[in-house]
Amino acid sequence: MTGRTAIFGNVPDEMQESQKLKDLYWNRAELKKDFSRLRSENYRLQDRIKEQAGEKARVEQQLAHLEGLLYDPERVNSVVVTYQLRGLYDRCRRKLERFAEKLKQQRERRAHDKVVEAWREQRAGKIAALGRAAGEALAQIEALEDRRRAEIERLESLSGFSRLFRRRTVNAAIADIEGHLAEHGARYAALQEELGRVRDAAPPDQQGLDIPAKRLINFMIIAFAQQLYLHFNNDRMVDMAKEANDKSTGAVSYGSKADCDRLLRRIRELDDDFDDFSDIADVLKQRAILISDGALYQSDDDAAPVPDTVATVFDIEENGAIRRSDANLLGENYWNLSAVLAR
Repeated sequence: MTGRTAIFGNVPDEMQESQKLKDLYWNRAELKKDFSRLRSENYRLQDRIKEQAGEKARVEQQLAHLEGLLYDPERVNSVVVTYQLRGLYDRCRRKLERFAEKLKQQRERRAHDKVVEAWREQRAGKIAALGRAAGEALAQIEALEDRRRAEIERLESLSGFSRLFRRRTVNAAIADIEGHLAEHGARYAALQEELGRVRDAAPPDQQGLDIPAKRLINFMIIAFAQQLYLHFNNDRMVDMAKEANDKSTGAVSYGSKADCDRLLRRIRELDDDFDDFSDIADVLKQRAILISDGALYQSDDDAAPVPDTVATVFDIEENGAIRRSDANLLGENYWNLSAVLAR
């Protein structure tokens, strides 16, 4: 054993042991992280199982409740009416959603078409201006080339002493012309490059609507919601449908079997006229203007009005007469109206 080994020991072996200890430490730390993640995932899955078990129990409870209602001869007819009213309510909701989505798409497309049309006009103006500038530059280049050829021909036509004494002057003129040619050539190339870039530019992407446009859309959507309300308002059918949608099954009794049969017939009659909303665009526009007259907003950045300020329903008759009634369709969120407004 050398003196160095006796003093410092076996250095490579100690370094290997130290590295092993470090590896064990980091492996243990990674294992602790993995264990923590697995434990958290296990807790999450256990919570999810509990939630699903609770949902299953609620569904089974609802099913048992519904079966009990259907077994009861005095309540079964009201249950049928409840589901028919819910169906009516859902059809109104889907019709309102389709109208709102179609209106938004039309207005966005119209706004985008205006932006593209303005862009095309601006693009045409740029192309025309660049074309004129490029034409002027090309004309200057051609004129300078004619002058250069003329100077070269004049230099070649000289002889003897004339060529000796005037050569320097003519060469200087030619050099000056070539300098201008380089300048105008570079300008012409730059104009051609810019012209190609403008011609190849893509039209602007579709942008979102501004607040005034969204407000106009919302007035039309509320006007259409009022049209639905007025159409189904006979015999309080709208309010009954909303009540049936908001309350649990069996919470409302609709009377005797005869009363329920009458309601079912009325629902079918309204359904027969459900899609007969043709030629109402002018009525909707007039109603939207009336709605906008009283609309207020919480801030300048809001597109949806304060519900209480649009709570008057306008029934516009064929002779132009206007009847007003109170119904806060937005505040009470008929047919999920608040969700379909433009924001």
